[in-house]
Amino acid sequence: MGVELLSPAGNLEKLRLAFAYGADAAYLGLSDFSLRSNAKNFTTDDLEQVRTLKAGSGKRLYCTLNMLFDEANLALLKEQLPVIKTWPFDAFIISDIGLVPLLQDALGPSVELHLSTQASCTNSSSASMYQKMGFRRVILGRETPLEDIRRIKDANPDLELEVFVHGAMCMAYSGRCLLSSHLTGRSANQGDCSHTCRWNYQLLQSGEMALEEEQRKGVYYPVIEQDGYTTILSSKDLCMIDHLQQLVDCGVDSLKIEGRMKSSYYVAVVTRAYRKALDALQTGDENWKTFRQDLFDISHREYSTGFFFGHGPVDPAMGQGIDKSTEQGYLRDYLFCGFIGTQVEPGIFALELKNQIRKGMTIEYISSDVHHIEDDCFCLLDEHLQPIEQADHGKVQYLKTDKSIQTGYIIRRETVVK
Repeated sequence: MGVELLSPAGNLEKLRLAFAYGADAAYLGLSDFSLRSNAKNFTTDDLEQVRTLKAGSGKRLYCTLNMLFDEANLALLKEQLPVIKTWPFDAFIISDIGLVPLLQDALGPSVELHLSTQASCTNSSSASMYQKMGFRRVILGRETPLEDIRRIKDANPDLELEVFVHGAMCMAYSGRCLLSSHLTGRSANQGDCSHTCRWNYQLLQSGEMALEEEQRKGVYYPVIEQDGYTTILSSKDLCMIDHLQQLVDCGVDSLKIEGRMKSSYYVAVVTRAYRKALDALQTGDENWKTFRQDLFDISHREYSTGFFFGHGPVDPAMGQGIDKSTEQGYLRDYLFCGFIGTQVEPGIFALELKNQIRKGMTIEYISSDVHHIEDDCFCLLDEHLQPIEQADHGKVQYLKTDKSIQTGYIIRRETVVK
C-alpha cells in the first residue's frame, strides 16, 4: 500500500465527500464515544448507509474511541461492543490503554488498533512498547519533528506511523488542555472545547500582568511568564501540502486531515488538494498547485508547518514554511451553496441547496477532478420547471445550464470578506 490519505467524516455527507474527493480512508466517531462531541457523529440509524458507502468505495474506515473514559463511559462501551462489532470498521483509534483488552476480547485478538495522538507518543521506545501491546499504527504526537519521525520509523520498521498534515492545532501539548474546562466548564478532553485560547484578550498591567477577556469585564487572569512566553495563545493552523515528499521520506504511512467539525465543503476541497499533491509525487504533474489554492480560499487561520521542522522559527531557504505568494488570507472566500442533484431533463438538474443562489450570480461547479466551472447564465426553475429569481434551501427547485456538469458536483460562489 502506498501512503494513505485519511480524511475526517463528521456525518454521512462528509463521509461520502471524503471518499469521492480522494481519501483512501476516513475516520468517524460514534455519538456516545467521540472526542468531537459537537460533530453530528454517527448512530445505528446510519449503519446501513455507512456499509453501502464503504462497500461501494473499497476504502478503509476507522472508528475513533479516543475520549478519556470514566467508569460510566467504560460501562456504556462494554454494553455497546456487540453493536459496534457490526459496523464495517477496519480499525479503532484509542488513547485509553484500558480499551486494548476490552476490544481484543470483544472483537478478536487480531482487531486493528491505532494509537491516538492524544497519547502523545513522540519517541521510538514508546512506539515499540505500543506495538508490543497490539497496536498496528501510532498517530504521533503533534510535537514530533521530522528528524524524530525518521528515527521512530527506523527503530520500528513494521509499525505504521500516521501524522496530521492539515487543520486546526491546539495550544496545549497534544491537545490535552484544561483551559476550556476551567473557564467555561466545557472539557476539551471530552470533545466540548470552547476554544478559550482564541478569545479576545486585553493585556492589563497594574502591579502584576493580567488578561481580561472582552466578554468578561472585571474578571482577570494572571499572566505568568516562563522563558518569555505566556500560556494563553491561539495556535495557527497546520498546512503541510508543500512538504509531503519530506514526510514520505521519513517513513510516514498515513497523512491525516483534521476537521470532523468542519464543513462538507472543507472536507471536499482539502481532501482534493492533498490527493492531487500526493499523486503528483509519483506523476510529476504540476496541476496540483491549482487545487492547492483552495486551501487559501477556505476559512483558516494563518498557516504554519507546526513542529515538523523543529521548535524554532522556520527558514524559507531550507524549504520550510508555507509559500504565501498565492495566499489571499481572508480577502477571498467561497460560500458552499449545495449540490447538483439528479438530472431530470437534458441540462436540467435538481438542486440540493444549503445556501441561496440567485439569478445573475456567478456560481462555480467543482468535482473531484474538475477544479471549477464558472456559470453566470444558468436559469433557476421551480418545482413546475417555471423560471424563478432565486432558489433556497429546503425547496424543490431546479437549475438549467449549458455547462458540462454531473450529479454530485458541488456548487459554490465567491464572496468578499472585509
